[in-house]
Amino acid sequence: MTITLITGGNKGLGFETARTLVEAGHTVYLGARDPGRGEAAAARLGARHLTLDVTDDTSVAAAAALIEQREGVLDVLVNNAGIGGTFAAPRDTRAEQVQQVYDTNVFGIVRMMHAFIPLLERSAAPVVVNVGSGMGSLAVTTDPERLESGLVGIAYPSSKTAVNMITTQYAKDLPRFRVNVVDPGYTATDLNGHRGIQTVAEGAAIIVQMASIGADGPTGSFFAASGPIAW
Repeated sequence: MTITLITGGNKGLGFETARTLVEAGHTVYLGARDPGRGEAAAARLGARHLTLDVTDDTSVAAAAALIEQREGVLDVLVNNAGIGGTFAAPRDTRAEQVQQVYDTNVFGIVRMMHAFIPLLERSAAPVVVNVGSGMGSLAVTTDPERLESGLVGIAYPSSKTAVNMITTQYAKDLPRFRVNVVDPGYTATDLNGHRGIQTVAEGAAIIVQMASIGADGPTGSFFAASGPIAW
């Protein structure tokens, strides 16, 4: 049985990823900050609820201790939790706005990795999927043919660029792991006020695909549904 943990799993891409992986036979721990919403979402899916706030060291440590007690191992970690913050013009952006976004999108991944690497190391084929964005790609955001090139902001785009870099660094440090970052595309979720042009099923497809790779799969790479993305 594959033991999988998904952060931010009570709605949107996290919820759809959990639904698909439960159907595929994974034992899914659905991480959510709000216990009520998390429990309700997990019950709908046949997943296991885990109260988890990636911005809080104590919460992350407690979640790792619970999975260690119950399972003794973690096979797949999907770092999905993320916030958009405010897309203020760069000239109007304040440091605290950037810090708030980084605390979830970047430091949240670091907290999760620090706490869960010992459990992932016990897996025969540990997999980590970091949910990134085309907005984090320097190549994509400077390509006038891409939608992302017309969106200007500091906090969210740079946080996802940071996710790309930390993904490659974890991949180099953990050669037995498969550690990758994915771009779900412009998906209709709360993050963008449901303005996205893709369904959550379409957006979650690449997350599910990379969460399902084996020990011979890629690592230290950036993927969308269409294939590899330039950094």
